[in-house]
Amino acid sequence: MIITWQGHSCFKLQDKIGPEGATVVTDPFNKEVGLKVPNFEADIVTVSHQHHDHNNVSALRGAPFIIDCAGEYDFKGVLIEGIDSYHDEKEGAERGGNIIYRIEIDDISVTHLGDLGHILNDAQLEKLAGTDILLIPVGGKYTLDAKKAVEVISQIEPRIVIPMHYKTKDSKNEQLDIDGVEKFIKEIGLTPTYEEKLKISKKDLPLEDMELVILSI
Repeated sequence: MIITWQGHSCFKLQDKIGPEGATVVTDPFNKEVGLKVPNFEADIVTVSHQHHDHNNVSALRGAPFIIDCAGEYDFKGVLIEGIDSYHDEKEGAERGGNIIYRIEIDDISVTHLGDLGHILNDAQLEKLAGTDILLIPVGGKYTLDAKKAVEVISQIEPRIVIPMHYKTKDSKNEQLDIDGVEKFIKEIGLTPTYEEKLKISKKDLPLEDMELVILSI
């Protein structure tokens, strides 16, 4: 599988390259984020919530299968479960709901937390048990901050952690108000590896120590 980060909360997950493969895109954003808007072809698109910086589905090419509700889905050999959660610590009273997606692709379990804003409950954790790769927001203010992100990571215990939704040099508008990734790196206490994209198979997953991977845009 190949994971590339498009910026913000948007990732491209590919199990194979070519017509036999499937491409999953998470939370495509619009131009207000300040980055190049994703406009490649997708087979499946997941939307964690209906904010402009997460739901720009129309920018993608092809006729993707769009998932924007909790539930179980099976499309092109990719199994996806959407799990209800909240964008804040007050059960959505401030920013509404959020959907966590567990994506089973190429025999690897990838969990995308969307704009999660709270520690997980037992029912949510049960559905996320066995997560291999965790895509987690760390910038704070609108989502988990560095400290809370580390708490959620300790709940899920993935093999690989990839942070998202943090300030970068190209961030604009409200994204200027969130933290960069350095605060999270310090809080989690792991030495990161930096990659342009993550190419990984089931046999390559770490067996013991958790790994922190920082992807470039």
